[in-house]
Amino acid sequence: MVEAFAVASGKGGTGKTTSTLALGMALSADYDVTVVDADTGMANLLFHAGLSEVDTTLHDVLGDEAPVEAATYERFGMTVVPCGTSLDGFRDADAARLREVVATLAADTDVILLDSAAALGSRSAVLPIVLADRVVVVLQPTIPSLSDALKVQEYATSYGTGVAGTLFNKVREDDAIDRVAEQSERYFEGPTLATVPAHEAAREARRAGRPLLAHAPDSPPAEAFRAAAAGIEVRDRASEDVADRFRSAVVPESP
Repeated sequence: MVEAFAVASGKGGTGKTTSTLALGMALSADYDVTVVDADTGMANLLFHAGLSEVDTTLHDVLGDEAPVEAATYERFGMTVVPCGTSLDGFRDADAARLREVVATLAADTDVILLDSAAALGSRSAVLPIVLADRVVVVLQPTIPSLSDALKVQEYATSYGTGVAGTLFNKVREDDAIDRVAEQSERYFEGPTLATVPAHEAAREARRAGRPLLAHAPDSPPAEAFRAAAAGIEVRDRASEDVADRFRSAVVPESP
């Protein structure tokens, strides 16, 4: 079985990478999980996962300089495929090769989480959403964030990608989140998976180069992310069929 999820937001600053790793660690209690940093232009997952010193990354794979196996690392109960941060690596990366990368990974995992780019401005940014079976939309309870998240949903559904649900992150006490979440369910497909409170533990985890659930497993945001993961029912699909779909996915010329 395998199912691929794109974790997307439509804007920067929502805590998308923190959310990706947190969901991955929570889901790894029941599934084999592979996390891929598919944000090839503004990658930072390697810093969150303590992989900033590795030699081989997704940039090398997409540049046809290394097999995907060389860019996989076992960390915190997950398989992690980080992306590099150099401009040369981004320039030489062929976004279309991500199809084969995900197809290869699908043969040996239950859940693939694609940490997607913050904006839908290029082929490399939108391809993870096109490849995914479903998308988890990460947003904050603000009008701009809601607007951008709706664009993500619209783009996903236009390519047949479903919506696993929305996840409100960095929520503060004065955000009137209950009212906002109730209203958002009128526009978003899928449930509100969780509302994750703003908390110093998330910032401390980033500084420490560790996923939140490893750094502060008993913190309020960690508990909220576990609740979100519990609300995602992973579908049982044949790995071979999923891999074939990834390989044949249409690469959009522009968003």
